[in-house]
Amino acid sequence: MHLVADAIKALSKLSKQFKYHQIQESKVTEITSNKKDNSAGISYQISATVSKNESKINTEILSAGRFILATNLLDSNELSDDSILSEYKAQQSCERGFGFLKDPLFFADSIFLKSPERIQSLGMIMGLCLLVYTLAQRQVRAALSESKSTIKNQLGKATDRPTLRWIFQRFQCIHLVKFNNEKYVSNWTNDRSFILNLLPDDCLPYYQLIT
Repeated sequence: MHLVADAIKALSKLSKQFKYHQIQESKVTEITSNKKDNSAGISYQISATVSKNESKINTEILSAGRFILATNLLDSNELSDDSILSEYKAQQSCERGFGFLKDPLFFADSIFLKSPERIQSLGMIMGLCLLVYTLAQRQVRAALSESKSTIKNQLGKATDRPTLRWIFQRFQCIHLVKFNNEKYVSNWTNDRSFILNLLPDDCLPYYQLIT
């Protein structure tokens, strides 16, 4: 009978992993099987019925956070409740963009400005940088989607939604070399050429691809 107890113990251990469910009832079935030496072997199988743990579910529902979204557009035909929530969630894409301004890669924290006017000017410049960054990233992703192409991300996996920061990193090792009064672009590869051609032609002269 210790095998029956082991089965019940295993079921009890499994039920502790349930977050919002519980074991309703269980049943142990004895199974007899024939071995190669024609002797009978006995094993036990346990089955159970699972039900929702309404107490835990209701507690979780009551503790769920709530917040208010306010707007001065009171006409529901102009802006419905669903649209308010959708517009609020859409802010995340813009807010994520400001994260790159704080990134050490752009050295924004190394700039010290004393007067409010210069701080405002820097804020304007950084805002314009974010605009250019976002438009360039959108251009790359749209071009990849239109051509049904991909590039490798940081993990070496194919993606059609790369970040522009990753594109910048892909171009970091490129150098302009001057030799015998001639200028050459070093470390140029076919992959970088493919990425650059996803952007407008105005970017090509910087790498001497067109004059």
